[in-house]
Amino acid sequence: MSDAALDEAPTGHRVHAVTDDALGDLDATGVAQRLRAGEVSPGEVLEAALARTERVAELGAVSEMQVETARSLIDRAAASAAPFAGVPTVIKENVTVAGQATTMGSAAVPHRPESRHGGFVRQLLDLGVVPFARSTCPPFGWTATTEYPDGRVTRNPWHTGYSSGGSSGGSAALVAAGAVPIAHGNDGGGSIRIPAAACGLVGLKASRGRVLGDPHSSAPINVVSDGVLARSVRDVARAFAGLERSYRNPRLAPIGLVEGPGARRLRVGVTHDSPVAPPTDAETRAAVDRTVDLLGGLGHDVEGYEPAVPGFFRDDFEDYWSFLAFAIHRGGRKMFGDDFDPAALDPLTLGLSGRMRRRLPKMPLVLARLAAVGAGYERRFGDVDVVLTPVLTHTTPPIGHLAGDLPFAEHFSRLGSYVGFTPLHNAAGAPAISLPLGQTAEGRPIGVMLSARRGQERVLLELALELEAAAPFARIQD
Repeated sequence: MSDAALDEAPTGHRVHAVTDDALGDLDATGVAQRLRAGEVSPGEVLEAALARTERVAELGAVSEMQVETARSLIDRAAASAAPFAGVPTVIKENVTVAGQATTMGSAAVPHRPESRHGGFVRQLLDLGVVPFARSTCPPFGWTATTEYPDGRVTRNPWHTGYSSGGSSGGSAALVAAGAVPIAHGNDGGGSIRIPAAACGLVGLKASRGRVLGDPHSSAPINVVSDGVLARSVRDVARAFAGLERSYRNPRLAPIGLVEGPGARRLRVGVTHDSPVAPPTDAETRAAVDRTVDLLGGLGHDVEGYEPAVPGFFRDDFEDYWSFLAFAIHRGGRKMFGDDFDPAALDPLTLGLSGRMRRRLPKMPLVLARLAAVGAGYERRFGDVDVVLTPVLTHTTPPIGHLAGDLPFAEHFSRLGSYVGFTPLHNAAGAPAISLPLGQTAEGRPIGVMLSARRGQERVLLELALELEAAAPFARIQD
């Protein structure tokens, strides 16, 4: 598919499951309130989610159902005082859940049940949620769509001809379609924020160390942060307040429960174009400009901002990404067991690994420079409080633009031209949130991103709540 395909209109339609059942059109906070009030039962809510998931099966967003496990959790979860007690959800297939396989979205990884929960999964379950399925992600979460080498795809419910984003594309599709009100995602280069932008959701990548990690995401530099995708800012705020009650990192300023906008007017720096990617397209720029107008109308001081991104950053991040793929290719049996099958690896993983073989001698320098990005990010942040940018350089591409069987060089080039803003925060360990404040002429979502210094999630959530109130997010059922 050529780049011109971005301007074509693929066939497809809007898909959602919102109806007058136990879930209604409520977010996770609203469902939890109905459960606490006794207006619906935990069983009714779970069965509604199961029926809705079946209704949107064409999206291809579920990798494995875990219905009986969910039913066994209902009573205990619903009886707790947790913020989302009894609320149904899904967990992405690349984290460690006891009794379930961590498939990483790859045919190369053996289907072997895990013996215990990973750290973040324990935190997530402490929120009281009831997971009933694993959601899809592309192999090892490397790319910004959820498409597989064998032709399977996870479609965008706003228009099934388009990508749902990646790598948390399955979770995003199910939340956007109304099958569940909230779902797990994780972000190692934009993988919460990108699908949030594609599917019209709220997605916060937290500061490094804000939440517990997962055994499968351990690496020399921790770029991955787990979190949630939701349709409202208040759900994300309540989720992180609950996660913080389960585990609080004493080295970070506490978030607490954010329930409304902050009183202080902020200095917001705005950047339209990435210093490491092609110029942003017109519709995405318009979404940023609309947000600038909203912020100015709310009394915030918006000014131009030149991001201080090191000239070597893109190459170093791509080298590190390649290094991780190389480690899986060469060490997969040690990581996943003797029945790991390197012959079943996808073209992107193999291409990244091959790229690393040529660049391995420079990895000590790459690791040292990436490890220093966080300090430089904080030092050069300037006197603004928050930075506003696009999430991505262009609007969500059609299915096939980043296809799972695309030749490596083409996939790698297209991905680098698309994902121009999000990786910096993963390397720096800084927080950033995607908000659905724009739309294409055809009504598909466009996300904008707010980022801040490490530990400043509360500032981002307060501002996000204010923006949501000023410009309520589009609903798929309208």
